[in-house]
Amino acid sequence: MAFTWYAGSDHAGLGLKRQLVAQLRELGDEVVDVGTDSDASVDYPDFGAEVGRRVASDPNARGLLVCGSGIGISIAANKVPGVRCALVHDTFTAEVARSHNDANIVAMGSRVVGPGVAEHALHTFRATSFAGGRHQRRVDKLGALDRN
Repeated sequence: MAFTWYAGSDHAGLGLKRQLVAQLRELGDEVVDVGTDSDASVDYPDFGAEVGRRVASDPNARGLLVCGSGIGISIAANKVPGVRCALVHDTFTAEVARSHNDANIVAMGSRVVGPGVAEHALHTFRATSFAGGRHQRRVDKLGALDRN
């Protein structure tokens, strides 16, 4: 199944974002890259929020975010109601982000995760479905936090 992705990064995450966007396109997914497209210094909240807004407005979309640590850009995305952005470091955290938390955006740190691990984690995030069941109640509670 092909997905629509929105991708963003700051200058520190640009190289890894480009690599991961290429991987998604090779898998047949559509990717809208909202920037940055330069290694000039930019502010990660701008790109995290933009990807967050786009994913929140398209329930079938997924998001990819990369900054130096992955932390700041994931915090920015999670400020947008409807976003469940997970900072992942490996295939285990990528799988649990989808299967338990129904994460709709994956974030990584280019200075934390090597390119090979990042590719495997993205593939796992993409291939994993939400498990539902007991996890649905918890995801519903996360959604309620957006409304309160």
